[in-house]
Amino acid sequence: MSGLILAAPTSGAGKTTVTLGLLRALKNAGHVVRSAKSGPDYIDPQFHAAATGRPCVNLDAWAMTNARIKSLASGYGDLIIEGAMGLFDGAPPNGKGSTADLARILDLPVILLVDAKAMSQSVAALVAGFAGFDARVRVAGVILNRVGSDRHALMLKTALAPLNIPVLGTIARRDDLSRPSRHLGLVQAGEMPDLDAFLDRAADIVARNVDLTALRALMAPSNWPADRPANVDPAQNPMRIAIAQDAAFSFTYPHMLADWARSGVTILSFSPLADDPVPDADRVFLPGGYPELYARQIASAKTFMQSLKNAAQTTDIYGECGGYMTLGETLIDGDGTAHKMAGLLGLTTSFKEPKLHLGYRTLQQRVPHSLIATASATNGFSAHEFHYATTLDAQGSALFDASDAQGTSLGPIGLIDGRVAGSFAHIIDRV
Repeated sequence: MSGLILAAPTSGAGKTTVTLGLLRALKNAGHVVRSAKSGPDYIDPQFHAAATGRPCVNLDAWAMTNARIKSLASGYGDLIIEGAMGLFDGAPPNGKGSTADLARILDLPVILLVDAKAMSQSVAALVAGFAGFDARVRVAGVILNRVGSDRHALMLKTALAPLNIPVLGTIARRDDLSRPSRHLGLVQAGEMPDLDAFLDRAADIVARNVDLTALRALMAPSNWPADRPANVDPAQNPMRIAIAQDAAFSFTYPHMLADWARSGVTILSFSPLADDPVPDADRVFLPGGYPELYARQIASAKTFMQSLKNAAQTTDIYGECGGYMTLGETLIDGDGTAHKMAGLLGLTTSFKEPKLHLGYRTLQQRVPHSLIATASATNGFSAHEFHYATTLDAQGSALFDASDAQGTSLGPIGLIDGRVAGSFAHIIDRV
């Protein structure tokens, strides 16, 4: 087992595309390759999984303990971790949760991906600054992205030579590797009909322009303990959790699903967009996603809506973000059209005047709910919020008391009414 982290000085440097090309190229070369994504992210891991054929885990240095991170990172083969934002960027006030934090925790080398489109000799000052900023974060190599020409590449390499940090490759500017995006980020992997062709193009570009042998030689061998409880026989835990999973409800973290599976839980998937009935289960989970893009279709899914209301009479139901809005009375889309939702919570939300809500959250349960295991009064849950919806009305009992990454109280959030509960926060882990 060995690994490295692909990071960049800033967002928008091309980390995801180069990571995808690298993952697919290593797989095509016959290597066993796994991936991880730094921080809270649902979209990029879907692309990672498509590139490798293996689940991509999230490693969150703000929300998870060091032991949890090492356990999730453990496994066989090459581990490639894609960083988030700039290498040292994290939550306020001190950058906790940054990609650099992961590098320190896992003791892995960093390959710095530099967007070189608007610089030449200044690249040396940039790389030297990142390499020397923290001795605990080892910048072991550089990949130069969006290089304009062979002459440009030579200028960049000449400037970097005195630093004795190997330049592993130069990738030219290209227009054929862009992906469509929307307000929460990139369009999901399952929505790209040409995804395999895109991944193969990216792999071909990386394989031709990056020295994969030299890159693998820089990977650090590691032996993190897989500190996971033994799997429980489902016969010993007959719990059944029904989870909505389709284009409107796709934001689930693999590590949480794996935790449930190891505890013996049977997961039953269903699609509200296909108007599936809610399966007969002990618990029902509506994760986040893009219900605002499918609000008319969800509202007209009579079988799903009636079965959800029926389930609420006997079954505990929990919704996160998009799932939370679906449990409410009304969802107003970006055009200002109101769509009737399940009416199980006294909630009205709107996208007509979108406003960004973004940040880490610490949650304390006010009222226990069975789907989210009861937390102690002193610990609670680590979570994050990322949505553009505005709450126009929220009637009922609050589910959580919330604070932000700096510990500032945000007051009560979410709602609970009998067996039904939810909030805009996505739970990442227990504190």
